Amino acid sequence: MPRDGEARARTFYVDALGLVEVPKPEALAGRGGCWFELGTTRVHLGVEDDFRPARKAHPALLVDGLDAFVTARGLAFTWADDVPDVVHGYVDDPFGNRIELVDAGAARPADSGASGAA
Repeated sequence: MPRDGEARARTFYVDALGLVEVPKPEALAGRGGCWFELGTTRVHLGVEDDFRPARKAHPALLVDGLDAFVTARGLAFTWADDVPDVVHGYVDDPFGNRIELVDAGAARPADSGASGAA
């Protein structure tokens, strides 16, 4: 994430995606950035002075009831149909990083190659 983007990160990752911000370890706090989690999902955003968004590489997050989740939060979401038997799509964080959201109820089991976090 770019320098001084913490407030925008909190708005997206906490308010829109429903993750919880957790304190960074004291030794890392001075570097800027934010850490978020929910259950076993962990998202760590670090600051880069020459930041460029990740448009191809991305995390995939499992979501219960993806359609309702996206609708309730008013996310600018793009549905995808490129992976058989997986209901998913993409949203951009406030810095232009691509985030994949996968419907947990329609996702393939982890041993069949699906990516994501619970």
